[in-house]
Amino acid sequence: MSLTATAHAIRGSLRQEVVIDGQHRLVTDEPLHLGGEGSGPAPHELLPAAIASCVSTSLVMYARTHAWDLGDVSVDVDFDNRSTPRRCEIAITLGTVLDAAQLQRLERVARACPVRRSLEAGVEFAETILCDPVATRPTVAESAP
Repeated sequence: MSLTATAHAIRGSLRQEVVIDGQHRLVTDEPLHLGGEGSGPAPHELLPAAIASCVSTSLVMYARTHAWDLGDVSVDVDFDNRSTPRRCEIAITLGTVLDAAQLQRLERVARACPVRRSLEAGVEFAETILCDPVATRPTVAESAP
């Protein structure tokens, strides 16, 4: 199974409209101090958001299949994108009291979230840049200073 995301630059800004699997849309932007408008999360902020939501969803799905009431579930991710290697601290808060065996099982479930597993396995990248052959190209007179 392949997942897709397509970003379209919004002209005149640093905003990107991102379409995920052809059905979901979101907008990213850069903060004001980097020349953006701050109208959405910066692209690198989506990684800790993906981890937090993946861990939370994994826990809720597991608890649902076992009829466990977790109460309110909150997952905080502190992602240090400047360290080498990158560091991610995950704090999970449950709005209930569980026994030690349940907590141990939920820790394993949290560690197995698909986003985390993807990052731990490593990712290979391959870029291709294409030019639209029908795009308007500047003439020599338009590009001259």
